[in-house]
Amino acid sequence: MDWDEYFADEQEARSAEQARGKKRTVTVGWTVRSQKTSVLFSPPKPFTRDDPKPASSKSVQFCPAAVDFDRRHFVIPVPVDLTLQFERQPNGSLTLKDANGEKSGMRESGLRDFLLVGPQSEWRHPERPLIQMLSPYVFVADDPCFVVQTAPYLHYFQDQRPGLQMGGRFPIHIWPRPISWGFEWYDVTKPLKLKRGEPWFYVHFETENPSARVRLVEQEPTKELDDYINSISDVSKYVNQTYSLFSEAQRKRPQTLVKAKKE
Repeated sequence: MDWDEYFADEQEARSAEQARGKKRTVTVGWTVRSQKTSVLFSPPKPFTRDDPKPASSKSVQFCPAAVDFDRRHFVIPVPVDLTLQFERQPNGSLTLKDANGEKSGMRESGLRDFLLVGPQSEWRHPERPLIQMLSPYVFVADDPCFVVQTAPYLHYFQDQRPGLQMGGRFPIHIWPRPISWGFEWYDVTKPLKLKRGEPWFYVHFETENPSARVRLVEQEPTKELDDYINSISDVSKYVNQTYSLFSEAQRKRPQTLVKAKKE
């Protein structure tokens, strides 16, 4: 394919989108909604590769499609060092424990605050436990925008995680709630090892204009955003289909929520 021709066509498409009022740059605010442990959670980082200099101009490093795909991902780092292991009890039930025991850097009370094992009735498979970890990252936009959370599939791990991360997608211009990190544990005989600073998960963003670039900024804490998040928090405890509440939430939403933090 002639990439010059492709980008010429894309430029025409961008011009048409802009004429229809769809922005070429969308600003997304990020913040950590945690008063006690916010210092543990590092800023999202743009995904980058540490590859050697390519020997050929035809190398994949120069592929526009691959470059554009990579640059749209942001990395959320693991906040703590943790090794988890399931133990099967004599009655067949599974108990999750900190495999590092007394050598662990996390107290048992901290682990209880950070980690939740879902009830077996909510698992997708009776032999695949679902766990959730505290992830207080919140993303918010004033323009139509969806956040997409995925496993860190662009990174290679020497020790592969013994299951699958749960993905998610929701509109952050309507529903700016904390992102939950969910993990479906496929092989309970193997530990889950998390190392602080390594990729925990990725986020990328879908906008009205598919060609738009996302400008990620640290969000200034505001009463308007705090009140709005409080109005939609924990509603899943009371209703099954939270998406049915989007229209009502959007009706009550302040016109502007994104405010970049001053450096």
